[in-house]
Amino acid sequence: MLRRRYCPRPPALLRAVRHLSRLAPPRPVTAEPVIRVSNNVARLGEPKEGPKPRQLLSLPPFPSSHTNPLPGRKRDPAADPSKPRRITAITWVKHYFADIPPEVIQSHFRKGLVHVESSNHGVPPDKGDHQMCQLKRVKHNDVMEVGMKIHIPVSVAETKITKRYDTIPTATLHPNADEIEYIRRLVIYKDSAIIVLNKPPKVPVKGNLPVHNSMDVLAAAALSYGNEQGPKLVHRLDRESSGLLLMGRTKETFARLHWLFANINLAKSSSQIWNDACEATMQRYWALVIGCPKEREGLISAPLSKVLLNDGKTERVILAHPSGIDGSQEAVTEYRVMGPTINGCSWVELRPLTGRKHQLRVHCAEALGTPIVGDYKYGWFMHQRWKQMPRVDYEPMTRSPYKLRRPEGLEVQKGSVLSKVPLLHLHCREMVIPHFAKFLRSSGEWHDEGTPWTSDKPDLLRFVAPMPSHMKISWNVMSSYLV
Repeated sequence: MLRRRYCPRPPALLRAVRHLSRLAPPRPVTAEPVIRVSNNVARLGEPKEGPKPRQLLSLPPFPSSHTNPLPGRKRDPAADPSKPRRITAITWVKHYFADIPPEVIQSHFRKGLVHVESSNHGVPPDKGDHQMCQLKRVKHNDVMEVGMKIHIPVSVAETKITKRYDTIPTATLHPNADEIEYIRRLVIYKDSAIIVLNKPPKVPVKGNLPVHNSMDVLAAAALSYGNEQGPKLVHRLDRESSGLLLMGRTKETFARLHWLFANINLAKSSSQIWNDACEATMQRYWALVIGCPKEREGLISAPLSKVLLNDGKTERVILAHPSGIDGSQEAVTEYRVMGPTINGCSWVELRPLTGRKHQLRVHCAEALGTPIVGDYKYGWFMHQRWKQMPRVDYEPMTRSPYKLRRPEGLEVQKGSVLSKVPLLHLHCREMVIPHFAKFLRSSGEWHDEGTPWTSDKPDLLRFVAPMPSHMKISWNVMSSYLV
């Protein structure tokens, strides 16, 4: 008969097993009840919840003293030009959110909702702000320093949606009076040299035989303002995208703007004032992308090339082969993630350094792997996965889950992030260009140093365009993801 051999357990392991076997589950943590008064009646109830983590939007770092932090604003003539400009926190926030009412920004400062990244990690965080371990409150009159990055709640850019649908011109052969009035309402800025419009989505920029009422046709009919010829397009936006569209009113302006957007070296001259203004030229886009880039900010340098699909008619832009045998074009884009990932999407700020067709859409979809919401040409597969996958988003500091709270009275427009088929969420929000009217006489003669009677005007112009309705609704809905 076989006997089972007895192997005694080591004392340490035995004690560990006995100790673990006697553990009881911890009791649920409940706060002590407090007396709460409602309608002159006192009751015992649970205490109020603490402050919920806010969804923060990060602004770009404050630039160095070698660059103009506030382009488009004239420097105080009494200030010492050798010293850097003294810019407060509220001035910097108002400059970035030029399309937001100033009283909204002031209220966020008064409530202590604006924070700045603390370079000194020994500074203790504010009371009750456990999720902001590396952030500290900033006052409205604190002076900005190089590299400082401000964080402000997304609610600062929430706007009220007044119209449910945008008016779109009909495809008639000649613009009617309503369409002429419609495009004149889109004008943001106008002077003797340029016209700037806020293009709505789903309106083509350049017309052809099947497309009659495009932006160039409507501008020629409605925006000549007494000139023999209407304004001409300097650059283009996709039909589905929206934002700032620049037009030149004179031949000299159109030629120099074309050089400026094609190759900045072609637009430069012997004047240092004009060359500095050309170097400061830039565009910033806001886009809602599916997913989140691995790096919060970076530079995309990925050449592009054009190919024809099997039908021989449809053109598509792809990332060029590293060998360069397919006729690639250089394409460079700066990007920066603005906030956390909510509902599987992230708001990203894009700055194209070159102007290639579909550059931002291809760089987001193929270089970053995060296609823009509503871009079915370059991100159809990701849209299918995005609509089907269950997901839980977490607050980046406390790792608490977000929950969707739909704002009351919000009309979900067709095309927003909540619709089944969202529109393209790509908007040209900001543009900085030289002040062409300062260097151009009324007779058409060009002055590289500027005309004498315009010395008090700034060398640069800055424009900020509000987002279209479907992107505003997406912004309001995405910013309502709170615990």
